Amino acid sequence: MAPAPDAEPDSATDPADLDADARALASTVRLRILRLCLDEPLTNREIADRLAKNPATVLHHVRTLVDRGFLAADPVRRGARGSREVPYRATRKSWRAPDFPGKWQLMLSTFLEEVAEADPESVRMTRLGVRLGAAEHDELMSRVDAFFGELAARRPSADGRPYSILFALHEDAGRLPRG
Repeated sequence: MAPAPDAEPDSATDPADLDADARALASTVRLRILRLCLDEPLTNREIADRLAKNPATVLHHVRTLVDRGFLAADPVRRGARGSREVPYRATRKSWRAPDFPGKWQLMLSTFLEEVAEADPESVRMTRLGVRLGAAEHDELMSRVDAFFGELAARRPSADGRPYSILFALHEDAGRLPRG
């Protein structure tokens, strides 16, 4: 996907940095944490509660995401019983992350976990088979990239409902000529 229009240029071109970023994103739990912290900062305990995971396990994932710049800590706040709580917010760096082997399977698995928790009435899916020439394929991808970039750059509506979008385009192997 193309970077969001207001995204800062990504200066990380070092293969070791790119590999470390890919490893940090290679977890459905981590991708779900990023989604949870997209609109509001959440503490480790709040993230663990929403994912129904052990807080110690979630903390490992949170630290990995913070170390790679995918999450940023907000100022410390006091919890209900006076404890120190660190809320974390997604930085949107993952939008600019390069592709890595297995990324599409990971994104699909993450999406399936999230859609399994969704109100069935809120889910709308379409499946369509088409035949596109090279120019039509390029046009489709350009329009999709531009639209997703526009959505990524928008400020969240304060009263808006959170939605998750998955776009997938793949060659339909079953419809290819058999040789």
